[in-house]
Amino acid sequence: MPEESQLTSATELAVTLAWVAGAVTAAYFLGMGLSWVLHRVGRRSVVLADIALLTRHPVRVILMIIAAGIALQRADTEAPWRGGADHLLRILLIGAITWMIATLVQVAERRVIARFAGGDTGLTDADLHRRRVRTQVTVLRRLTVAIVVVLGTAAALMTFPSFADIGTTLFASAGVLSVVAGLAAQTSLGAMFAGLQIAFSNAIRVGDVVVIEKQWGRIEEITLTYVVVTIWDERRLILPCTYFTTTPFENWTRNATEVMGLVELDVDFTVPLDEMRAELDHILAANDDLWDGRLGVLEVTDATGGHVRVWITLSAPNSSALWGLRTAVREAMVKWLQRQGTGALPRWRFEPATAAPAGGPQRGLAYSRRPSGEGLFSGSAEAQQRARTFEGPAG
Repeated sequence: MPEESQLTSATELAVTLAWVAGAVTAAYFLGMGLSWVLHRVGRRSVVLADIALLTRHPVRVILMIIAAGIALQRADTEAPWRGGADHLLRILLIGAITWMIATLVQVAERRVIARFAGGDTGLTDADLHRRRVRTQVTVLRRLTVAIVVVLGTAAALMTFPSFADIGTTLFASAGVLSVVAGLAAQTSLGAMFAGLQIAFSNAIRVGDVVVIEKQWGRIEEITLTYVVVTIWDERRLILPCTYFTTTPFENWTRNATEVMGLVELDVDFTVPLDEMRAELDHILAANDDLWDGRLGVLEVTDATGGHVRVWITLSAPNSSALWGLRTAVREAMVKWLQRQGTGALPRWRFEPATAAPAGGPQRGLAYSRRPSGEGLFSGSAEAQQRARTFEGPAG
């Protein structure tokens, strides 16, 4: 009877759903128990602690999917919905396994960083190796996760029977598709390879201080396709990785963090340079938290245009300290020049012209005389007259 058959199918479906719900619930609590055990054991092992922390969600999802698949085995294989349910569970299992592998890659990243790049990653020489390892490991983790996701997506697509036909059609026109794909992905692939080049060429690292596009900033993040630079005013400058492989830029912490800088001042010719050097020593001693003691020199680099140009060369342990030291020295020197009065500040000097002696040219004007017989014009009396007219009286 059709009605009895439909009633039986509905009853079997309800029973199957009840079994699935019970199995999924049991698998969820089993996953919680497994995470608790790993957490307890992880107190003695940091690796197990990271695994318990990062993989607890994907493990529970995998167990729930497997439990649902086992519960579905009670259903009639001839049921119209059975094939679609099995296919959906297969795709979900592939996605959960992909998620699990990605989290295991993250666990490996954390362990490598903790072992080889742990601790402070500031701007001292001891941190250069740590920042380089952290940059390389982070880029490798992102690349690995991207590959895992691509493979997982391909595995999910392979579960569709029609995918083989689609693949055959695509491979038949591989020549045209390769050209189109190459042109479309040229920029993306170039950026990806540039990201790998940056990670392993040690040109920049996370935490490096750089000057880019006349902006001072620090490398905040390096991905496979772009780099994030934190500008000094807390803005973020997003640049493609290809920028750092094709455009010159300044890296202030490439091999060491110590840097030097200049403070330029224009002063008067009468400034007491020895007293100015003594004041510089006093200023540097008062800012010993910013000055590393390597260099603090005052030199006269120019003395033209009515003033004396002074360069103060300073050294600091890092770029941030150098910025603060330069501003402190500049401000203190300006205040010292003000205390010295007008004798030290730049001045323009003008000397008024004096009256010329009677019968002579004014001061500042020069006349030249040519030897007798030479002039602008020669050869006749009229020419000599024209010469006297242009050259002035011969007196």
